[in-house]
Amino acid sequence: MQKAYKLQGKHRHYDWGGTSFIPNMMGIENVNHLPYAEYWMGAHPSAASLIETEQGAISLAILVNENPEKWLGAKTFKSFGVLPYLFKILDVAQMLSIQVHPSKENAIKGFDKEQALGIASDASHRNYKDQNHKPEIMVALSDFWLLHGFLPPAQLKERLQTYFPLQILMNEFGGDNYQQLYTYFMQLPVVVSDQILKPLLLEAADAVKKGTVGKSDPHYWAHKYYAEGIPASNIDKGIFSIYILNIVHVPKYHGIFQGAGLLHAYLEGQTIELMANSDNVLRGGLTSKHVDIKELIDHVSFVPTYPEVLKGDRINDHEINYPSAVPDFGLTKISLKSGESSTMTTHSMEILLVTEGEVLVDQLILKAGDTAVLAAATRLSILAKQPSILFKSFVPR
Repeated sequence: MQKAYKLQGKHRHYDWGGTSFIPNMMGIENVNHLPYAEYWMGAHPSAASLIETEQGAISLAILVNENPEKWLGAKTFKSFGVLPYLFKILDVAQMLSIQVHPSKENAIKGFDKEQALGIASDASHRNYKDQNHKPEIMVALSDFWLLHGFLPPAQLKERLQTYFPLQILMNEFGGDNYQQLYTYFMQLPVVVSDQILKPLLLEAADAVKKGTVGKSDPHYWAHKYYAEGIPASNIDKGIFSIYILNIVHVPKYHGIFQGAGLLHAYLEGQTIELMANSDNVLRGGLTSKHVDIKELIDHVSFVPTYPEVLKGDRINDHEINYPSAVPDFGLTKISLKSGESSTMTTHSMEILLVTEGEVLVDQLILKAGDTAVLAAATRLSILAKQPSILFKSFVPR
């Protein structure tokens, strides 16, 4: 009986993506220099993966729907009814939007409200595409940079004092009033916010030109966003968030968890991401997509964040776990030397992603960039044919 099935994910060609990392990992010739931003592995309704069977390629979503308890496992089926996570590879060449995700309770309320208003599910101005929350955990595949929650009070106060154009906002912060500061700035008339942001961007451009700032300085990222020129007016207010949020460096194979209410944005690098199966994103700038400041403010957690970069907790000789604070998903990294093997038993549907090396899983040979899906209650071994790194997504027991 077959235990592991090769999975074909779906590529997403968003304009912020890089052109080489994902194609190189998967052996794809990117002759048209398309942006390969994301690679999706899962049963998401808009881009379900295919699995290779003796009957041909079958949608993972259809397969799960036809026999959910077999594929998901009894506990996952009872708790969620569907595969509750989406697994991704990301190549971030240009920064993503400033954003926040709603809690599950608020997602249900927001979705029901927009349904009652008759807003089409594919409308560009719709905020809630489903009734789910969207927590996420990422593990870097290279040096990775992101914005992650509000700076602690003393550091934020220092930021406002250090950058002259921002000093005018000191009274709004008052030492610890995050909501007042952020709400005040984001609701300023554009002509007023431009008067703050334009000199700030000019200062950033000058600092970058002189080589006096690196990636830990907000000037670096503000200038990168407007590297082709600062607009005369209508400057994106998302620039402000770069100066008041934590700029976090995540080294390769380290991770970070991001829950509901946390204002954040990916800045640069390659990573894997595991998230709840949802499209609910409320944006606060640095994007051409829909921005709803009022709705965003209603869901931001206005507290300081003290970033916790995860090294992973060792659970056996070959595997480390990256802890997440939700029941929807779990993530581990498996490291094997050539000739080593690891035996595992699944308790939910699990997805294996090989990022380095070559392994034998059941009867499948998987190389870097290959993915396999395993049904619940499956026991098998992974044999490394050369030094290998795999990531495993699952639903916690």
